[in-house]
Amino acid sequence: MEIDADILLPGDLSNVSRDAIEAVACGETLPDSLIDALPNLKLVACFSTGYAGIDLARLRARGIALTTGAGVNAHDVADHAIALFLALWHGIPAADALVRAGGWREGVVARRSLRGRRAGVVGLGRIGHAVATRLAAHEMEVAWWGPRDQADAGFPRAESLHALAEQSDALFVATRAVPENAGQIDAAILHALGRDGVLINVSRGFLVDEAALVSALTAGTIAGAALDVFEQEPTDPARWRDLPNIVLSPHLAGYTYEAGEDLFGQLRANIERHFRGAPLLTPVTGL
Repeated sequence: MEIDADILLPGDLSNVSRDAIEAVACGETLPDSLIDALPNLKLVACFSTGYAGIDLARLRARGIALTTGAGVNAHDVADHAIALFLALWHGIPAADALVRAGGWREGVVARRSLRGRRAGVVGLGRIGHAVATRLAAHEMEVAWWGPRDQADAGFPRAESLHALAEQSDALFVATRAVPENAGQIDAAILHALGRDGVLINVSRGFLVDEAALVSALTAGTIAGAALDVFEQEPTDPARWRDLPNIVLSPHLAGYTYEAGEDLFGQLRANIERHFRGAPLLTPVTGL
């Protein structure tokens, strides 16, 4: 079945056909003006896994279905989370800079081994579970927290997010990128993580109170952070330039060649299923 998407997020609404029944969102946002301009819209299919910038209430009121690229690149994102964490924990960027500058081990202090350290995963969805499994392979003690228990989680669930932060040497943010989770990693959670703890975020920047994180890094409230996502993207480099012990990447955790192909394949399959009246592969529930 040949699928020709009706809309690809046009900036000029004058070119939009009001007869369109499905829209393809390349990123995480869909302008309200575009939704309102399409009286026959029945499906919004996201190329991305996130949908925080889409007005769910607007879709719900119109009976419009929403699908995402959920799950396609979970293994890639988990791999990148571990790469960021290992680079931070083992001081790889600083060691690389030292060798390039002609130094060797001057001023280098012994780091703590990962074996037996405690990792906390916030959100045990596809990505969170993949992260937890990889951490366990490093012989770390892994726990998690989410609002709902999972009988088959395979890892112990902490009593609360605060309790998870208190017991963790490394706290990984893999929670759902929905508005109600905004700022869940705040100053209190960072304080609970403590001076020896590190934060890794590969979900979305708005889940972390970035001002509180900068303050914690500056004051030494936590030991370090590894970030692939930011409140505003691209992020202002000046915000991070003088901060100690951070590793940054430009929101590319899931950006692999294979993931791109698979995301498009899943988007296409969702559109085909919609036209056939078949169950969608990755519907956003609660609409």
